[in-house]
Amino acid sequence: MSLTEKIYLDYNATTPTTPEVVEAMLPYFTENFGNASSDHSFGWCADDAVETARNQVAKLVSCRPTEITFTSGATEAANLALFGFCRRNRSRGNHIITCKTEHKAVLECMDALEADGFEVTYLDVDNHGNIDLNELETALKPSTILVCIMLANNETGLIHPIRKITELAHSKGVSVMSDITQAVGKIPVDLQDLGIDLAIFSSHKLYGPKGVGALYLNKNNKISIAKHLFGGNHEKGVRPGTLNVPGIVGFGKACAIAQQSIEEDHQKQLNLRNQLEQELLAIGGATINCNVEERLPNTTNVSFSNMDGSKLLRYLNKLAVSRGSACNANLVKPSHVLKAMGYDDATALASLRISTGLNTTSEDIEKAVYEIKKAVNQLKTVSL
Repeated sequence: MSLTEKIYLDYNATTPTTPEVVEAMLPYFTENFGNASSDHSFGWCADDAVETARNQVAKLVSCRPTEITFTSGATEAANLALFGFCRRNRSRGNHIITCKTEHKAVLECMDALEADGFEVTYLDVDNHGNIDLNELETALKPSTILVCIMLANNETGLIHPIRKITELAHSKGVSVMSDITQAVGKIPVDLQDLGIDLAIFSSHKLYGPKGVGALYLNKNNKISIAKHLFGGNHEKGVRPGTLNVPGIVGFGKACAIAQQSIEEDHQKQLNLRNQLEQELLAIGGATINCNVEERLPNTTNVSFSNMDGSKLLRYLNKLAVSRGSACNANLVKPSHVLKAMGYDDATALASLRISTGLNTTSEDIEKAVYEIKKAVNQLKTVSL
């Protein structure tokens, strides 16, 4: 079966680069191929394109262009932010607060920081994935330098109350970092209004190219980070290395498109999600995990009781859906997010993340539900 015959419902893992974005990128592979750091006309042309893209990215998330540093993606941005900020501020304290349902890119950085002598508190979540703000307040102490909570969860779509979190942390003199990767392009994100100090996000989650992302450092709050990489003064020394000009141009174009279409697309995705969940709940034993109002419009996480979930994806060979984050998709193990939410191994393994996107149709949803219902019934029969 060719890929074109399959129904793609894994937009939280990655999105197709739109034709408009590809078209914007192409000249920077060929005639406008200059190095953005070169001091001649080819370099100036490339640098102008980078700065145009920086403005486009900044506009989408409501910050100043000078607060955006281009990286190879959100994972690199997370490493730069966490190691850079914590080491720069180590003299003030060594305590970090995060959440058990963060992306592995953050959690594995936390493991490394603990090995480097930092203390990390991992907040529990309820069965929808919400943290307890009272628990957060109790966890704050004089040695706390950073609270790191994602804006929207990549597996369930849950949206955390970041504004309340930043207000609480700032009242104690503590900075806040947020992984906003899954939110950007799907819901309005205003970094100034949210009060976030450091943020990370990627191009390929919003129909831009892979291999490019951004790190936001709040200049109003005078946020700076220690150098973590060395080799040049690119991006004001924060991220050295020759800039990926075509990728950055594509990132900027994708952000400009999202800026224009976000409201219309939000309603489309919400309609598709409502259709999907209504039909999924008609399947015996189906439960929507994180069935709350404050979540991304395109994301559904569903579990099925009394079945062999370890085989579920193999039975869904006509669909592109996932068991959780793409970083763990090849591992047959329960989602750490669902486990933190209180689900047992069997239920977590019998769960699917389904995420819709620009190309998803109502007909796709109907076909997907048919395939899921067939697979669930087959697995229930096999397991009996």
